[in-house]
Amino acid sequence: MPAHIPNLLSPDQIAEYRPLIEAGNWIDGRTTAGVQASHAKHNLQLAADCENAGTVRNIILQALSANLLFRGFSLPRTIFPPMFNRYDGGMTYGAHVDNSVQVIPGSGGQMMRADLSATIFFNDPEDYEGGELELETASGTEMIKLPAGDMIIYPTTMIHCVTPVTKGSRLASFFWIQSLVADHASRTLLFSLDRAIIDLRARTEPNDPAILSLTNTYHNLVRRWCDL
Repeated sequence: MPAHIPNLLSPDQIAEYRPLIEAGNWIDGRTTAGVQASHAKHNLQLAADCENAGTVRNIILQALSANLLFRGFSLPRTIFPPMFNRYDGGMTYGAHVDNSVQVIPGSGGQMMRADLSATIFFNDPEDYEGGELELETASGTEMIKLPAGDMIIYPTTMIHCVTPVTKGSRLASFFWIQSLVADHASRTLLFSLDRAIIDLRARTEPNDPAILSLTNTYHNLVRRWCDL
């Protein structure tokens, strides 16, 4: 189940930080692809040591920390440092799967399990043609092309691709999340329960005992399923 996180970055943040990304040090995206994915990948990425990338990366991490929808959906344990890619005319990323385990840059070899994949769009759909994120979900193929500042987050188990860009340039950030709860079905149940509690809290009196009971159940399930 993909989740759409609207307005993770505000229009003002996009206007301020997109030029930094555009002016960064772009390199061949295949340098960070696995063996299987390298044959399908044709795009550009900001170099890991690019100063501009570091600045915008910190802004994204701050936004993720403050976003309740992201935290409720992903229950993040570890977030891979966000990276940035660009697809110019003719560039694409064919059908592939992301690596199940990622090595965190600059960590001395520390590894993380990739439970969820995320893309933050840095320009609007009308800025380019093509470039949809195509996800193979249990209910069929979904084509994702969101406004600047919005994020899509989905299980890393999904086969996906970026369709060819035929006009303009597509700018985005991408990264992975290791969740506190590894099992996707359990994580989905917790998210549904969390959303229901928030909805009920808005429609009931403060300190309603049913809300307290449901909240207690939520945290007891997290304790049962979490991986620390």
